[in-house]
Amino acid sequence: MKKFNSQFIVILSILILTSGCAKKEINNIGSCGTNIICYGDSITFGYGAGPGEDYPSFLATLVNLPVVNVGIDGDTTSEGLKRIYCDVLDRNPMLVIIEFTGNDFLRQVPMEETTRNIGEMIDKIEANGAMVALVDISAGLLLKGYRQELCRLASKKNVIFIPGILSGIVTNPSLKSDFLHPNASGYKMIAQKIYRAISPYLKKNKLAREAKK
Repeated sequence: MKKFNSQFIVILSILILTSGCAKKEINNIGSCGTNIICYGDSITFGYGAGPGEDYPSFLATLVNLPVVNVGIDGDTTSEGLKRIYCDVLDRNPMLVIIEFTGNDFLRQVPMEETTRNIGEMIDKIEANGAMVALVDISAGLLLKGYRQELCRLASKKNVIFIPGILSGIVTNPSLKSDFLHPNASGYKMIAQKIYRAISPYLKKNKLAREAKK
């Protein structure tokens, strides 16, 4: 009986660890776009670091693909949504990495509105034929509610979910330029986290495109 209980606990633990936000397939895996678009606010823009020290610049060296930074410092999801055509859809995206919520939180935008705006971003991008990766900037209890909502949204919309990109950064002064924003070393760490999350899908995209030839 004890042996059975132990086996049951192990199996249950595995199911818990592999459930939730884990996604095996995402929409538009065969996207024919040419660019990775990094779409967000100050974290994407690279606030607190010098030119070429933002996470999209570091990411470009890892993926060996064109990476475009369309982050704007201070943007809320509603402000970001207004520029989705000129800054994102008109740039021939293959993959769009969405990173928002921080300014919505600071301006006390209702979470339902934030989630709705991001959902609309995803819908427009996917209708344009590109893959989507949804980035979560929570760390521990900080913005935990957003992490849960974004996880559910990512699962519903079949997009890549990248949780906790600021984990290990907001608690380490050597990786920050102020109370929240990373410095160059912090942005490099973010780029590495994002690369690990999107790399399998970039490989699948390459295979899908080659199969079409």
